[in-house]
Amino acid sequence: MERAIFAGGCFWCMVQPFEEQDGILSVRSGYTGGHTENPTYEDVCGGRTGHTEAVEIIFDEMKISYADLVELYWAQTDPTDAFGQFEDRGDNYRPVIFYEDDRQKAITEQSKARLEASGRFDRPIVTRIEPAQPFYEAEEYHQAFYRKNPQRYALSSQTRHAFLERKWS
Repeated sequence: MERAIFAGGCFWCMVQPFEEQDGILSVRSGYTGGHTENPTYEDVCGGRTGHTEAVEIIFDEMKISYADLVELYWAQTDPTDAFGQFEDRGDNYRPVIFYEDDRQKAITEQSKARLEASGRFDRPIVTRIEPAQPFYEAEEYHQAFYRKNPQRYALSSQTRHAFLERKWS
């Protein structure tokens, strides 16, 4: 088993695309990248923790590679927006790929360089690449939100899905 941690705006919208892949053992919503231990959703939204909403993905490298997960990550975000994602604005929604080791860092940097060279975006790729920090699971009502509250999920993810359709189809 390996672990990947990705921040790409609201964690509600980041779970489903990863959870649907073969070889994914779990996808958990949570908080990372900040300075407060055991933050709550209210703490993180209040902007006092330094954390960003993220997903922790536990996967079987024999079935899906870390490189494949990074490519899927790019296709779920706007990598040119450092100040949030879509309708979610602020530092707690910043896009970051958190790497576990030098191998993951190299894979992520190479993938980012390919995306920059692709010309797909007319603005710079600003997604951060940072070492993994403690990951704090979000409250249970945030886990697998797209299944628990499909109507609210659909409303909250409309802008994201429209952008992704334009850029990645």
